[in-house]
Amino acid sequence: MKIAVEEGQAKALLPDGTQQATITSIDEGSSEHKGIPFFAVRFENDNGYVSHRFYQSPAGMPAIVSLFEMAGIEVKEGKELDTKQLIGKTMTIDVGDRSYNDPETGNERTLKQAVNFLVS
Repeated sequence: MKIAVEEGQAKALLPDGTQQATITSIDEGSSEHKGIPFFAVRFENDNGYVSHRFYQSPAGMPAIVSLFEMAGIEVKEGKELDTKQLIGKTMTIDVGDRSYNDPETGNERTLKQAVNFLVS
């Protein structure tokens, strides 16, 4: 089997702590358990990358609003936000682990994620 390694795929996960990173890509999907729409942001710098999912749900909206505001994109009631506007934005993020119980198996899972977005 031949496996092509595309640009950026050979990078390691960013280490924990404060990182300055650029949003290099955004993928869309829906959660495996409840089908909630999300967009996954890839934050990247020379040391590696981290991806973070932003869920379009009442509980997820504060994080989405914060991300856009920190990227310098105005958020107003009644206005639609376009994730394409985030590509190329550089921010300071905190990278760390978050643990949760998988709703299907009950097993604990740990994800590396970005939080506390600050525009650079």
